[in-house]
Amino acid sequence: MNIMDFNVKKLAADAGTFLSRAVQFTEEKLGQAEKTELDAHLENLLSKAECTKLWTEKIMKQTEVLLQPNPNARIEEFVYEKLDRKAPSRMNNPELLGQYMIDAGNEFGPGTAYGNALIKCGETQKRIGTADRELIQTSAINFLTPLRNFIEGDYKTITKERKLLQNKRLDLDAAKTRLKKAKVVEARAAQLNTSQPEENNIMVNVSYVLNLLHVKWLKIWAEEVTKSEQEVRITQSEFDRQAEITRLLLEGISSTHAHHLRCLNDFVEAQMTYYAQCYQYMLDLQKQLGSFPSTFLSNNNQSSSTPMQSVSTPSVLASASASLPSVSNSIVTSGISELKSSSGSRKARVLYDYDAANSSELSLLADEVITVYSIPGMDSDWLMGERGNQKGKVPITYLELLN
Repeated sequence: MNIMDFNVKKLAADAGTFLSRAVQFTEEKLGQAEKTELDAHLENLLSKAECTKLWTEKIMKQTEVLLQPNPNARIEEFVYEKLDRKAPSRMNNPELLGQYMIDAGNEFGPGTAYGNALIKCGETQKRIGTADRELIQTSAINFLTPLRNFIEGDYKTITKERKLLQNKRLDLDAAKTRLKKAKVVEARAAQLNTSQPEENNIMVNVSYVLNLLHVKWLKIWAEEVTKSEQEVRITQSEFDRQAEITRLLLEGISSTHAHHLRCLNDFVEAQMTYYAQCYQYMLDLQKQLGSFPSTFLSNNNQSSSTPMQSVSTPSVLASASASLPSVSNSIVTSGISELKSSSGSRKARVLYDYDAANSSELSLLADEVITVYSIPGMDSDWLMGERGNQKGKVPITYLELLN
């Protein structure tokens, strides 16, 4: 029974506090009550926290879109994550494309030019798919997870403490309002006319009774003022304490920014690794496709009537120029054959920029002139090039022999 009485009293007290806060909040909105303003530093910290939360959410969501463009797949991953279960493994788009290419190449025949090229391209696409998986996994651990922890952890704590601060402020302002009203009533009671008429005994008695009531009224309001003053001191103390707690949490936003900066560096490094891998895979694939026998290349290009020189990519231009039957190519091929069969050297003009893949190759700049010669046992698609004290292998498709 005592426990029940305690619960009822607590419920009534909570209801009274809630009602008091609601009245104070409504009067503030209507401009009928004063409001305690937070200091400028705390307001600035609150604004910074809100801004951090807003942009963190946007960056996190767009990063998820970047790593997984398929919205259905994102929803599926979200559901499995909430169920604390591992999502079923599926092939990503590069892996699926690679598998199709490999299957098509085997169907056409690995011994044919097109079939062999499809298989090589398919293997490269599957390697890119593996790199894509690694990028997604690394980014999720090192970048997305810290951002999500801030939104679902730190910022929720900040929001909770901020709500408590708002409630403490409403309690403080409500107490100030009650104190103000009590002082006004006390002042009015003190100003009442307490003069006593002495001619009439009845009036004297009535006046005496009124004076007694007046004294009691003054005493009641004096007690109310004292009580209100004590309530203001208590609520002010609780408000100051909660403001300090909230301030300490908000000042941690600077540490959050520093942590997110480290996570951002990890994300950039993961992207850099991914794109470097993809570039190397495609560079290796380009060399493999460029090493096909010339009969394969000519067969694949006999049906092409559009000159490939219109393509802007230098590597594509080089491959195309090596395969298109033309008078100039015949002359170049003849000159290169003569150079390979002799032990002499020739001057050659570089057609396109070329970045060396390793230390055995020589990087080239378009329109520069270098000295080239052949070494016994060298691959038919390469020559040795010299530029001053620098020398290394250069692809013949990037060169034009000079007379």
